[in-house]
Amino acid sequence: MAKGKVTFDQDYCKGCALCVSVCPKDVLALKTDELNPKGYRPAYAKNPDECIACASCAIICPDSVISVYRIEE
Repeated sequence: MAKGKVTFDQDYCKGCALCVSVCPKDVLALKTDELNPKGYRPAYAKNPDECIACASCAIICPDSVISVYRIEE
């Protein structure tokens, strides 16, 4: 199965958690211990090695703050 890398522009993430809900591999979560400059709890990759580069998170993100890259093996 493909591997991927997910990145976030955390300064613009509004913490809506849509990306968390659509990830089939439970890669994403919202930070509980810090806020971004806009006062939101941003998403992050809690299990980055599990990413399969499906890009569901990037597609559903209303603010386009997520990028997904495929990693060649």
